[in-house]
Amino acid sequence: MATTAHSAADVTQRAPLKARVSWMLFDWAVQPFYTLILTFLFAPYFANVVVGNGPHGQSLWGYGAAVAGIFIALGSPFLGAFADGRGHRKPWIALFSVILAAAMSTLWIATPAAPSSTIFIVLFAFVCATVCAEYTAVFTNAFMPSLAPQSELGRLSGAGWACGYFGGLASLFLVAGLIVPVDGSGKTLLGLTPLLSLDTAAREGDRIVGPLSALWYLVFMIPFFLFVPDVRQKRVSDGRHATAELWDTVRALPHNRDMMLFLIARMIYTDGLTAIFTFGGIYGAGVFGWGPLELGLFGIILTLVGAFGALLGGVIDDRISAKFVIVSALVVLLFGAIGILSVDKDHVFFFVDVAPKLADSSPFSSAGEKVFLAFAIIVGLVSAPVQSSSRSLLARLAPPEKITQYFGLFAFSGKVTAFMAPLLVALVTTLSDSQRLGMSAIALFLIVGIALMVPVRQPTAASSAQ
Repeated sequence: MATTAHSAADVTQRAPLKARVSWMLFDWAVQPFYTLILTFLFAPYFANVVVGNGPHGQSLWGYGAAVAGIFIALGSPFLGAFADGRGHRKPWIALFSVILAAAMSTLWIATPAAPSSTIFIVLFAFVCATVCAEYTAVFTNAFMPSLAPQSELGRLSGAGWACGYFGGLASLFLVAGLIVPVDGSGKTLLGLTPLLSLDTAAREGDRIVGPLSALWYLVFMIPFFLFVPDVRQKRVSDGRHATAELWDTVRALPHNRDMMLFLIARMIYTDGLTAIFTFGGIYGAGVFGWGPLELGLFGIILTLVGAFGALLGGVIDDRISAKFVIVSALVVLLFGAIGILSVDKDHVFFFVDVAPKLADSSPFSSAGEKVFLAFAIIVGLVSAPVQSSSRSLLARLAPPEKITQYFGLFAFSGKVTAFMAPLLVALVTTLSDSQRLGMSAIALFLIVGIALMVPVRQPTAASSAQ
C-alpha cells in the first residue's frame, strides 16, 4: 500500500548534470575509508598483525566500532536539527572533512606488534574517522531532494552508491596494482615495480592505506564544494532552539507510522549489515590466513558486484519501490550470511568435509575459499541496494523543510544501536574464542529488520511525480 508524502508544490526540477555528478563524487571520495580501512585491508591487518592475535584484535576493533556508533547516534540528530533553516550546509561538511582526513592519516603509525599506547591511538583515530564520515553523510544526503524529482531519487541514490563502489575499486587498484608489493616478489599484483618504495618488514604497504585514503578524499571532494548548490535555507521556526524542534519531530513520529517503522527497522538491519562489513574481511583472513593479495582480490570482486547491484537496485527502486528492494535484498543477504558462516578451514555447508587450504597455494584455490567467495558475492550484490534504497526512501518520506533533521534521525537509526551487533560479535568471540560463533550473532539483526520493514508503506514513483 502506498502513501503520498509530498504535494505537487514539492516537486523538484532535475539539477544540472555537473551538480548531480559532483554530489555523487562524495560517495567516490569517502569510499576508500570503508573499502581499504574498514573492510578489506586495514581492519584485518590491525587485528592479525598490529594486535598480533586474531580474536583479541577482532574484539578491540569491535569495541572501537561500538564507541563510534554511540557518538554518531548521539550527535547526528542534533546536527541535523541545528542545520535545517540555519544557513548553509557546506561549512559543516568542510569541518568534518578536515578531521576525517587527519584521522585517516594517523593510521600510518600502526606498526606490527605495536605497543598498547599506539594501539590506543590507532583505535582513537579509527573512531574519529568513522564518526566524521557519518556526520558528513548527514549533510551530503540532505542535498538529494534538491537535485532530482521524487520519481528519480532511487536512480540518483543508486548511482551515488555505484560511484562509491567504483571509487573503492579504483582505490584498491591503486593500492594493490601500483603501490603495494606482493609478499616476497618485490612487484605489485600487476607485476609492476611499486610506485612507492615501501618497507615490507615494517608493513608499510598495509599502513599506507590511511594517508592515501585521506589524500583521495580531499582531492575528490573539491567538485562537491565547487558545483553542488548550497542555497541558504529559510528558518522553519524563528527563535526556537534546535533541540526543541528536534524534540517536536521525535514526539510526532508515532503519528507518522511509516517513517517510525522504517527508522526502527533500519536501526536493526543496519546493525547486522555494519557488522558484516566490519568483520567480513577479518573472518576470511582468520579462517584462510589471507594476506594482502587475497584480501585485495576479494575486495575487487565484491566491489564490482556491489557497483552492479547498486545500479540495478536504483532502477528497481524507481520502477517498483524502495521497500521492495530493501526487503528482498535483506532476505538474500541473510541467506548469504548464513552461507559464509557455514564455511571454515575444513568444512563447507557446516558438515561437508573439504581439504584445507595448502600453504603457498594460489588465491581462492581451496574448495572452502571458493564456497566462501560465492556466498560473499551474494552478500556484495545485495548490500548496496539495501543502503541505497534506504537513503532514497528517507528522502521520499521526509518533509523538505526538515530534510537534514530527518537525515540526522536516519543516521541516528543506523547508529543508536550500532554498538549492539559489533559488541555482541566481540563478546561472543571473546567468550567462545571462535570467530565463527561470534559472527553468527549477525543473523538475528537481519531477521528482525525484515519483519519490521514488511508493514512499511512508501510513496510510489507515480504519486510522488503528480
